[in-house]
Amino acid sequence: FSPDVGAGIPLFLPKGEMLRHLMEEYVREVQTRHGYEHVWTGHLVNERLYAKSGHLEHYREAMYPPMVDGETRYRLKPMNCPSHMTLFNSEAHSYRDLPLRYAEFATLYRYEKSGELTGLTRVRSLTQDDAHIFCTEEQVQEEFARALEIIREVLDTYGFTDYRIRLSLRDPEDSEYLSDDERWMRAEGALRDALDASGIDYYPGIGEASFYGPKADFIARDVLGREWQLSTIQVDLFQPARLGCEYVGEDGKMHTPVLLHRAVTGTTERFMAVLIEHYGGAFPVWLSPVQAVVIPVADRHLDYAQQVQRTLSQRGLRVEVDDSQNSMQKKIRENARQKIPYLLIVGDAEAGEGTVNVRRRGDKKQEATAVEAFAERVLREAAARE
Repeated sequence: FSPDVGAGIPLFLPKGEMLRHLMEEYVREVQTRHGYEHVWTGHLVNERLYAKSGHLEHYREAMYPPMVDGETRYRLKPMNCPSHMTLFNSEAHSYRDLPLRYAEFATLYRYEKSGELTGLTRVRSLTQDDAHIFCTEEQVQEEFARALEIIREVLDTYGFTDYRIRLSLRDPEDSEYLSDDERWMRAEGALRDALDASGIDYYPGIGEASFYGPKADFIARDVLGREWQLSTIQVDLFQPARLGCEYVGEDGKMHTPVLLHRAVTGTTERFMAVLIEHYGGAFPVWLSPVQAVVIPVADRHLDYAQQVQRTLSQRGLRVEVDDSQNSMQKKIRENARQKIPYLLIVGDAEAGEGTVNVRRRGDKKQEATAVEAFAERVLREAAARE
């Protein structure tokens, strides 16, 4: 963070950006496997769209002031859903097209109060692994189960196996929610039915719903015992009607789709902060920004160390060479402190035999291994995401 840029706006150096990229790449891979199509929408949106969706009325306090261009007022995007509904409306749809699943890794902007900003866990510039599913009411349970399967797979991979599910409901006494009791009852009923059909235990959270619909929030516990709201699945019967989303039903008539809002890891920045604490900085090989550091025993071994680095990088591994003026032992200590998964020591013997002396994180033992064999070992480990 820098005061030159502004409070709550994180900047990421290369290793931080690599971590973001790996997190996004993984979720993108899982989503694609489950039939999601990835889209992209801009950072600025005509304010009139948020008036239609209800955000201007119910979410204004969290939005940045408008930018005026003649008679048009633009807002920095706080949510993706209106933009995704605009994409839906750009084409005609029939019931045969549904469910339609749009996903986007979008940076959003929310005017959080200065006193509420907390490191990466509460920021003003945030990125979501956001998705919206357009479906019929009859498809809600199946699509909820699909979203649940994605969330479980991703959280299990990251080691979050201890989580609770909160059924976030509106407070009928609160005027901040869109008003239509019948739609709220249908949305809450659909979400309860989907949760019950999935055999999931959940507890109610009155007043925790979004202004447009109830949601199932996944509250995960990290290794330090702290709870974080990460994933969410929301049922929305309001916004598609407000924005004119329609499809031709089997009966030949026009119908309004149900919109499911879904995020797997939620906010990238907050999830990254949780992961840093969860792993204590000792990221698994697949997620580590640097998977191995080559440490030459002496300056005369630097050329071979750089040759090893080039060979491993060509195989797709993320490898650096420690060419500092520190002694070999200090290099080992410093890189071990950085919790690099693998340290590769190279001296006369390794240069002569085309090998590396491998020291795995947390293990003081070293073993001589051919460079190609080491590459295969790490690639298998990374592919397994263990």
